[in-house]
Amino acid sequence: MSGSKRALITGITGQDGSYLAELLLDKGYEVFGLTRRLSATNYWRIEHILDRVTLLPGDLLDQLSLIKVLEKVRPHELYNLAAMSFVPASWDQPMLTGEFNAQGVTRVLEAVRQVDPKIKMYQASSSEMFGKVREIPQRETTPFYPRSPYGVTKAFSHYITVNYRESYDLFAVSGILFNHESPRRGLEFVTRKVTDGVAKIKLGHAKTLGLGNLDAHRDWGFAGDYVRAMWLMLQQPSPDDFVVATGESHSVRELVEIAFGHAGLDWERHVKLDPAFLRPAEVDHLIGDASKARKELNWQPSVTFDGLVKMMVDEDLRRIAKSL
Repeated sequence: MSGSKRALITGITGQDGSYLAELLLDKGYEVFGLTRRLSATNYWRIEHILDRVTLLPGDLLDQLSLIKVLEKVRPHELYNLAAMSFVPASWDQPMLTGEFNAQGVTRVLEAVRQVDPKIKMYQASSSEMFGKVREIPQRETTPFYPRSPYGVTKAFSHYITVNYRESYDLFAVSGILFNHESPRRGLEFVTRKVTDGVAKIKLGHAKTLGLGNLDAHRDWGFAGDYVRAMWLMLQQPSPDDFVVATGESHSVRELVEIAFGHAGLDWERHVKLDPAFLRPAEVDHLIGDASKARKELNWQPSVTFDGLVKMMVDEDLRRIAKSL
């Protein structure tokens, strides 16, 4: 192994994994990614850096594969971003969500403990753990009340990370990240669904866009900003957990208004409410207090909500126009 710092990213092919890999490469890291064996590869987010990262097969459902990868790479830092991350799907597959998001995290922690307890580990927690919020805004000390199988599994993974940190003296931290989006977000997520829908309508590929609850509020930031906070957490003298958020809350309706307006469209002529997109239990008002991260990590977001939505619309317009 070379003398540079080595980082292992699970979920490297996802939105956050791709931005984090870019950040670490820019900082001179040797970057390794854990990838599941799939019948079709899903590398579109990291195609531009494939020649600079090393991908290794492994799976959060397979303890032995995790141990083997850690023994081979001997990373200084491990970022566990792999998860069943689409909240609505967690009602359809609650057991599998638990296997990945709860037991999978335990397997990663146990592999670190067995192979090298000096590995610094970042665990991706989620604002969905707050669910039916007990206070506004939500901070590190706010009690959890998850409202989806996804949120419940993330609460488990959060507490098992704290438990391993306190039981085995691991440098293991959890980032409680509020919603963070980008042009690399999956099409099933509401932000990307909206910006992709706007681009298709603008370019004549569609006439309407079906959406669920327009009054749900979220604290949306740019994924590229949020991966910087992940890295900063592992550079601290001691491990701790941090909320990462913009501190601003916006409704799905605002998202729709900005996205359609940016493309010169009247959203009310195209958006149709579809009950199929309503959640069994809704999370109404998530807004984060990231003052601890601002103070201790010297972190702050650089992209505004307005700028984020317009960036995503522009990218989807470019992508769809190119495919014509």
